[in-house]
Amino acid sequence: MSLLTDISSRQAVLTEAAIELLKRLIATPSFSREEDRTALLLEAFLTDQNIPFQRKKNNIWAYNLHFDPTKPTVLLNSHHDTVKPNKSWTLDPFAPIVRDGKLYGLGSNDAGGCLVSLIATFCYFYDRADLSYNVMLAISAEEEISGRDGLELIVDDLPPISFAIVGEPTEMHLAVAEKGLLVLDCTARGRSGHAARNEGENAIYKAIQDINWLTTYQFPKVSPTLGPVKMSVTIINAGTQHNVVPDACTFTVDVRVTEQYTLEEVIAIIRENIASEVNPRSIRLKPSSIPVDHPIIQAGIAMGRKPYGSPTTSDQALLDCPSLKCGPGHSERSHTADEFIYLHEIEEGIGMYIQMLEKVV
Repeated sequence: MSLLTDISSRQAVLTEAAIELLKRLIATPSFSREEDRTALLLEAFLTDQNIPFQRKKNNIWAYNLHFDPTKPTVLLNSHHDTVKPNKSWTLDPFAPIVRDGKLYGLGSNDAGGCLVSLIATFCYFYDRADLSYNVMLAISAEEEISGRDGLELIVDDLPPISFAIVGEPTEMHLAVAEKGLLVLDCTARGRSGHAARNEGENAIYKAIQDINWLTTYQFPKVSPTLGPVKMSVTIINAGTQHNVVPDACTFTVDVRVTEQYTLEEVIAIIRENIASEVNPRSIRLKPSSIPVDHPIIQAGIAMGRKPYGSPTTSDQALLDCPSLKCGPGHSERSHTADEFIYLHEIEEGIGMYIQMLEKVV
């Protein structure tokens, strides 16, 4: 058997195992914070492959057999939690049905196909003794809710990471930048009074002035891949009854931040320009990027994959290293009724991951 035939044969075996694993994952509910049963499935799979692993809560990670702390490390990461199925499903979301080349089921596209493809890729490189990089696998929980007991829980347990591939459905195109997320709880303060008399200071009117600034301000630095920072006022609350001038008006701002600004810089600019109190819920979900000239990106481009900027947020936001978001499946299928992934997308995804990494590691 030639080396090329042997490699193709191994990829075929790994692809078949990945698809069977995904079917078992689909059949096992794994809503965010309730991933313990799929964690057991993933443990069993790694055990069957004779791969040692570590687990903290519902996060699992493993290192290549010949891990060398003097070498740089590439991280392969995806998540095993899912959202809850919406009421529009016509199929059983927990029944892994294959029809017309599609595998249906909750989490099949987001991000089960990516997860099992990265697991197969890790298995492919696991026992290689000739790698210039270490290859590490991290299977995370709570990604769908940006939970603190997901990837964030284990980041400090991991070695320094040179770069990461985060598995999310991108049709195997290269999301080289991703917007960070700020959620701001704002409060405009006024003074209560009777609505029939010229009394008080209406907090709603003060909030309107600030909201007008938020909806019209343009941050001067624009990302070449992600475009401008985007601010959206999404919730507003004020008043207790019709004849009382409200003394407080609260509103929530969703801010999608590009790599041109830190989250702290954006908060400071907003505070300088509005009168309302501004309280960020967290500053954890940072914008992320990787240079287009990075070898892993150039390897993908050479295979016909296109680099682009992603407006959505993933576990990339929790990593302090260059990271690429890339995976089989289509983003528009995520969180939809009768979610599916094509079987050929998984097969192609495993092949592309391996080919890209072969040029780097």
